[in-house]
Amino acid sequence: MSTLSEHKIHTLSEAIEIRNTWKNDRQKVVFTNGCFDILHLGHVDYLEKSSQAGDQMIVAVNSDRSVRELKGPERPVNSEYARARLIAALGFVSLVIIFDEETPLELIKSLLPDVLIKGNDYTIDTIVGSKEVLEAGGEVSTIDLVPNYSTTGIINKLKK
Repeated sequence: MSTLSEHKIHTLSEAIEIRNTWKNDRQKVVFTNGCFDILHLGHVDYLEKSSQAGDQMIVAVNSDRSVRELKGPERPVNSEYARARLIAALGFVSLVIIFDEETPLELIKSLLPDVLIKGNDYTIDTIVGSKEVLEAGGEVSTIDLVPNYSTTGIINKLKK
């Protein structure tokens, strides 16, 4: 196994196997997702706080194609591999998976985390996968975001 952070990046089928191992070991699994285009304090704070809700944390990272669809043709700034490696390098992140769909719903259905977390720019009823996680007996919550930190804000500041 590689000692590089890339050993935390997995396919869906690998992630399902790992998730099942964690479940058998009665470990609480947290799931969140995002583009994480230019990693900044807001991302790190959000991810670190999210990781405290369980024993293992899965972070789903949008593919380059899905970021372009969500954020426009100029994005992402960093490739999906670069973004996944940066997230994987964070010690409190257990597993990273890149997804190409518009939302992570299929990942959430396949992995059924014990805790689903998003930033407080969402409400529980607008978080994709919340219905499925709650029906399976899991929890859904939001984390307060650090004000004035966003990738778009950083890009706009650099353009000035």
